[in-house]
Amino acid sequence: MNIYFEQIKKKLANNFKIEQLEIVDNSKKHQSHKYFSPGKFHLHIKIKSLYLSALPRVNAQKMVMKTLEEDLKSRLHALEISIEK
Repeated sequence: MNIYFEQIKKKLANNFKIEQLEIVDNSKKHQSHKYFSPGKFHLHIKIKSLYLSALPRVNAQKMVMKTLEEDLKSRLHALEISIEK
């Protein structure tokens, strides 16, 4: 697994009680897009968390995005977040 993805996992685990976390790299699917940048990722983060799933979906996603705020500015082009119980 990409070292960068491990860093993302660590950031999220340090901020939330997470039972399971999977990061899916969808960057290759977007290579033909007009604004594709090889240095930025298109990720789908799948989080299994009783804590986050108990919150309203928008609030939980905002918390995840706040945790990854610097990454969104520098290394992430697109981020899909799925939160499960």
